[in-house]
Amino acid sequence: VVFATQTPYQRVSLMQRGSTVRLYLNGRLQFSSRDEYRYHEALVHPAMAALANPRRVLVLGGGDGLALRQILRYGSVESVTLVDLDAGVTDLFRSQPRLAVLNAGSLSDPRVKIVNTDAWRWLEERTTRGPGGEPFDAVFIDLPDPSTYGLGRLYTAPFYRLLSRHVAPHGLITTQATSPTVAREAFWCIVATLEAAGLRTAPYHSIVPSFGDWGFVIASREPYREPARMPEGLAFLTPEVLRTLFVFSPDIARLPVEANRLDSQQLVAYYDLGWRRERE
Repeated sequence: VVFATQTPYQRVSLMQRGSTVRLYLNGRLQFSSRDEYRYHEALVHPAMAALANPRRVLVLGGGDGLALRQILRYGSVESVTLVDLDAGVTDLFRSQPRLAVLNAGSLSDPRVKIVNTDAWRWLEERTTRGPGGEPFDAVFIDLPDPSTYGLGRLYTAPFYRLLSRHVAPHGLITTQATSPTVAREAFWCIVATLEAAGLRTAPYHSIVPSFGDWGFVIASREPYREPARMPEGLAFLTPEVLRTLFVFSPDIARLPVEANRLDSQQLVAYYDLGWRRERE
C-alpha cells in the first residue's frame, strides 16, 4: 500500500507491486497501470474517432484522468468538462506525481474544467439555467458499476433522457457497461435502458486482462458508423480490432431483460445476480 485515505464518499487505496500501480475504491479494483490503456482506449476512441471534429466533451466520472488523457489526443478538442463527485480523487490524481504521470497531466490541462458534484444534479442545474451552454459532441460515462441504488439511478432511462438534452444532434454517448460475460443480464439491461430513453445503441466489448471481458455501449440519435482511422500511437485499438469488438458470441448474445427504471432499479438486481454467480 503506497497511499490510503477515506474521502467523504469512499475509501481510496493505491497499491504498487514493482512498476504496476493499482487503484481500489471501497476495495474494488478500478484500474491496473499494466493494462488500463485497453479499457480507456476502448472507452474513448470508437466514439471520438467517429466524429468529424469533436470540440466539446463531457466526462461523467473518470476522476483518475485516464479517459481524459485519451480524449486530449484530439487536436480539435477545445474544452472538456469532467464531473466527478469526489474531489478527493480528482485532487489526488492531479497532484500526486506518480499518478499525474499515468494520466499525462490531463487533469491540469487548461482545456479541462473539473466539477466535483453529483452528475444528475449538475445536469439538472445546467438544464435549469436554460440556453447558453453549448451541447456536447461526445459524452463519456466512466462511473463505477451499478452495485448500489445510488449508482443505479445514474443508469436509468430518466437519467439518459436528461443527459441526451445536452448532446448535439450528431453527438455520441459512450458508457462503460460492466462485464457481458459475468453480468450478462446487467450489460444488456444498460443497452435496453438507453433504447428506452429513445437512443440508438451500438454495444461492444473488449478484453482487459485485469477485469476480463468488459462491455461498453455507444448511444446516439443517428446510426453509429465505425471510423476508418484511429489516432496514431495507440497500443491496442486499430480499425481492424475495433470491428471485432462489436461481435458477441452466442453465450453472451443479447437476451430479453427489463430496462432500468427509477422505481424498480432492476439493473442493481441483475448486477448482483451476475457477480454472485461468479463467486459461487
